[in-house]
Amino acid sequence: MIRYSLVCEAGHGFESWFPSSDSYDTQVARGLVTCPVCDSDKVGKALMVPSIARTDRERVPASPRAQPDAAVTMVSEPERQVRAMLRALRDQVVANSEHVGARFPDEARRIHYGEAEGRAIYGEASLAEARALIEEGIDVAALPVLPEDRN
Repeated sequence: MIRYSLVCEAGHGFESWFPSSDSYDTQVARGLVTCPVCDSDKVGKALMVPSIARTDRERVPASPRAQPDAAVTMVSEPERQVRAMLRALRDQVVANSEHVGARFPDEARRIHYGEAEGRAIYGEASLAEARALIEEGIDVAALPVLPEDRN
């Protein structure tokens, strides 16, 4: 595993672990690495001090030591409260709805047109599929995805 210090285009610093440098490159290219503060996927490696093992002395157990000053980004209390509300909303929907997966657009249409039992459902739909449902007069809403859900 490799730990990278990362920074987004807005200057927020954070760390993340990756199985390999190739894995990091692939995930960044696909937009899967996002800033936990602003959710930007414009992320790059920050300057890091390498950790090199010494071989010129006897190996001793590691002891706790003070970490050098690093960029630390704290989530503000209002943002923490908003995230908690969004998480509660999503948890409420998940707990009280049927997950229909990729069948969501078809199942939503069946329910809307009376071809299936009326019930709360959730699942996956592309942006184009969601727009088509809305244009047909079918009420849909996106469930919030929080930054920690992507890690």
